[in-house]
Amino acid sequence: MDLLEHIIKNGAVKTDRTGTGTRSVLGYQMRFDLNDGFPLLTTKKVPIKSIIHELLWFMRGDTNLKYLADNNVHIWDEWPYKAYLIRNKIKVPKTGSEEWNSGLKKFIEKIKNDEKFAKDYGNLGPIYGYQWRSWPAYAEASAGKPAHKYYIDQLNNVIKEIKKNPDSRRLIISAWNVADLKEMEKAGLPPCHCLFQFYVVDGKLSCQLYQRSCDTFLGVPFNIASYALLTMIVAQICELDLGEFVWTGGDVHLYSNHLEQAKLQLSRRNDIRPLPKMKINPGKKKIDDFTIDDFELVDYNPHEGIKAPIAV
Repeated sequence: MDLLEHIIKNGAVKTDRTGTGTRSVLGYQMRFDLNDGFPLLTTKKVPIKSIIHELLWFMRGDTNLKYLADNNVHIWDEWPYKAYLIRNKIKVPKTGSEEWNSGLKKFIEKIKNDEKFAKDYGNLGPIYGYQWRSWPAYAEASAGKPAHKYYIDQLNNVIKEIKKNPDSRRLIISAWNVADLKEMEKAGLPPCHCLFQFYVVDGKLSCQLYQRSCDTFLGVPFNIASYALLTMIVAQICELDLGEFVWTGGDVHLYSNHLEQAKLQLSRRNDIRPLPKMKINPGKKKIDDFTIDDFELVDYNPHEGIKAPIAV
C-alpha cells in the first residue's frame, strides 16, 4: 500500500513498450519477515494456485505453455498468442477485445489438445526455467576434446553451495542471459525478475530479488509471493529456518489503466487483514519432487479481487 501511494504521488509519466503509458519511479525496496506469515496480499484476492504452478514450472526448467494451460493457469497466455499471430501473418486484434479473447481461447485449447501445435507455438523460449536449470555454456577444444556446449543447473548448484558454504556471497541465480534476450522476446518476455541472491545468518535463509521492470498492480504481488515461497522451499531442502524476503525494484510502475484500480485497493487501507500461513509437505527434500499437492495456504481472508487489463 505504501508503494502504490508512493508511485501515485511521486511517479513520473513515461511511455513504454506496450504503448499503454505508466507512472514510474526508479528504485524501491520492501522487506518481509517470513516468520510473520506468508506475504500474500489481503487487500485484494491473489490466486495462489497460479503462483505455485508457475513457480513449479520454473523450478522444473519447463518453458512450454502446455503445463500452465493444463493446470488452468493463464498468466502467460497473451505473449505466445501474439507471437503465433505475427508468425502466421494474422492480423493482431486489440488486446482484450472480443476478437482477441475468442482467438486466445481457441489458441489455448489447441495448446492443451494438440501436441505438435504446443511444441510449435507453446514454447516461450529460453526464459526463467531454462536459465535457472539449463544455462548454456561453451567449452573450447582442449586435450583432444572437441569444443562443445553444456548446461549449468544454477538452482541445484546454489542449493549445494548453501549446504556446503552458507556464508558464500555468491549464492546467486540469474535469468538475465544477454545472449538469449532476443530469443526470449519472440514468444515471451526478457526476464522482469532477473536476479536473486540467497543469504544465510544464524541458521536462517533469506533471499533478495532484483526486479528490473515491475508491474506494481498486477505482477508484483505474484512476484513477492512466488519468491517468498521459493525461499521457504530452499530453506526446507537445506534444513534452515526462515529469514526475510527482500524485494528490490528497478523501474517500478503503475500502468495508466491501473490507476483507478490502485486507488480502489488503497481505499481498503484501514482493513488490512492478518497474513495467511503457508504449509509445505515436510517430507519433500529435493527441488524436483514438489507438486501442487505439497502446499496448503491456511487462514487466507482477503478482500475480493480487482480486475485490471494486462499490457502485452
